[in-house]
Amino acid sequence: MAEEAGTWTLADRIDRLFLTVCRPDGEQYTHEEVARACREATGETFSATYLWQLRHGRRDNPTKRHLEALAKFFQVPVTYFFDDARGDEIAKEIAFLGALRNAGVRNVALRAVNLSPDGLDTVSDIIDTIARREQLRSQGR
Repeated sequence: MAEEAGTWTLADRIDRLFLTVCRPDGEQYTHEEVARACREATGETFSATYLWQLRHGRRDNPTKRHLEALAKFFQVPVTYFFDDARGDEIAKEIAFLGALRNAGVRNVALRAVNLSPDGLDTVSDIIDTIARREQLRSQGR
């Protein structure tokens, strides 16, 4: 996936939705679940295979109605697919909401609510240090 949301392909954007907008039990929606909901919303043909092709870049020219159905299902504005600037903002919001679904992240955030600005800066510095160490470790250094 591209680093900056503005350089994301349609496939990247759809994949990001699948990865961050999950069922209430925390599991990803299946292609069949999403395709069925999109078929019901549009009345048009929309198969799990077609959705997989869109998600993996094998197809890249869906109808506007298909994109509107995907946007409705994942509860994002349809501009997520069409407007790079707005898509960037929405992608950041999606990533943030996805992170908050993680109980550990949510716990840290809730515990940090009452910290002073200096305390928050300290926590931020610690997180940056740990992230750098983990990145080096994952690179085998």
